[in-house]
Amino acid sequence: MSLLWIINAKHIVDYKIEIQFNTNEIAIVNLENHLDKKIFKPLLDKAFFCNFKLNSWTIEWLNGADFSPEFLYNLPRL
Repeated sequence: MSLLWIINAKHIVDYKIEIQFNTNEIAIVNLENHLDKKIFKPLLDKAFFCNFKLNSWTIEWLNGADFSPEFLYNLPRL
C-alpha cells in the first residue's frame, strides 16, 4: 500500500465517522472502543468528539488527539 491519508471526514452519529481516504475508499468507523487512553478521554464527550478537523494527513481534535490513517483504515468498517 502506498502512503495513506484522509481527504474528507464527517461525523455520522455517536462515535462514528465517515472517512474518505486518498485511495478514494470510503469507510464508516466506530471509535467508541478506542477512547480509553488519557489523550482520548475528552472525546467521550460527544459534543467534543464531533468537533474535529482535517490536518494534512488525518483527523485531529482540539486537544491534539488524532488517529493515524493506517489505524483508521484497518478498523472494521460499518
